[in-house]
Amino acid sequence: MSYQHHYTDGTPIHYPLGKVVCIGRNYAEHAKELNNPVPTEPLLFIKAGSCTVPLEDGFSIPGDRGAVHYEAEIAVLIGKPLSRKPNEEEVRDAISGFAPALDLTLRDVQARLKEKGHPWEIAKSFDGACVLAPFVPGDAVEDLGDIGIRLTINGEVRQDGNSSQMLSAILPLLQHIAGHFSLQPGDVVLTGTPAGVGPLNQGDQLVLELIGLSRFESRVL
Repeated sequence: MSYQHHYTDGTPIHYPLGKVVCIGRNYAEHAKELNNPVPTEPLLFIKAGSCTVPLEDGFSIPGDRGAVHYEAEIAVLIGKPLSRKPNEEEVRDAISGFAPALDLTLRDVQARLKEKGHPWEIAKSFDGACVLAPFVPGDAVEDLGDIGIRLTINGEVRQDGNSSQMLSAILPLLQHIAGHFSLQPGDVVLTGTPAGVGPLNQGDQLVLELIGLSRFESRVL
């Protein structure tokens, strides 16, 4: 399985496919809807780069592992190396693009693993678990504190959030990550999901947007 990042105009982005770093509970209302405590610092976990698939033309979900939940997120593409707690100017310069994305979760599998105190990568990093739209260039976004993310399914708005609602804003979040482990060109950071997550079903029609920046239609195959 492979995936080539590209910009909304179709220009390919020539970075090696890297890891996907995810942030848990970065929106307080999402933490509450899952009955999770609101964290005091970013909760990090990683999806394998091999789980990434394109949003366009539709995508598949597992049909034999229980509920598959969607989580719409603002994705940040890294274009330059970041490590050892970079300053905000270095972080901003390293952002190559922004895109709407879906962090997919095998929710039943995750719940069983959590109950046993086991790691739950297989619920978050299965093939196709990160659905990425094309990126807009990093300099197309003027205010990182005002990026809207919206997911509509079968004509109903399910998630409608904004980066202003994040507990950890984008630049400090990337600084925090790079302070623990390096980010490399081709890595993607999923910055957390607003409230409204729920199950996906085969045949669902989706619209995924970064408000005023990009809009994509897709479907569950």
